[in-house]
Amino acid sequence: MRAEDFIVSKTDAKGRIIYCNPIFIEFSGYTEQELLRKQHNIVRHPDMPRTAFKLAWDTIQAGNDFFAYVKNMSKDGSYYWVFAHMSPDIGANGQPVGYTSVRRCPQDHALDYIKPLYAQILAAERAAGGRNALEAGFQVLQDHLAKEGKSYEELVLTI
Repeated sequence: MRAEDFIVSKTDAKGRIIYCNPIFIEFSGYTEQELLRKQHNIVRHPDMPRTAFKLAWDTIQAGNDFFAYVKNMSKDGSYYWVFAHMSPDIGANGQPVGYTSVRRCPQDHALDYIKPLYAQILAAERAAGGRNALEAGFQVLQDHLAKEGKSYEELVLTI
């Protein structure tokens, strides 16, 4: 990503894309028509631990903002890293009716920190297998956070 870029997308409550800005279209390599009504995980890179997305969904579905470093995959198989800010769009009933995500170019030092952590989480998920993957990934994350003495949000916002 370029430093001045912001990738913006909006989804419905089930995570289907209902809006994507031209920068998202450019970096994803998909056309707008290929993105609209598709699950946002169309750009999920297989190097991303499931734990990160479970934490994201749990947080935004509870009505809270979520920040994360995310490795996305373009249509052609290439990838790009982003620093994502995900927010719930709250409806009249007080429940999320959709989500907005604004992503920007991450700083290199943050990626130098997060890449090995994600690799450890992903390795734990794979070693544990499908049924126990999330539990294993969360344990690695929790152990790391305890060692750092920070919450996930504090860690992400201070690296």
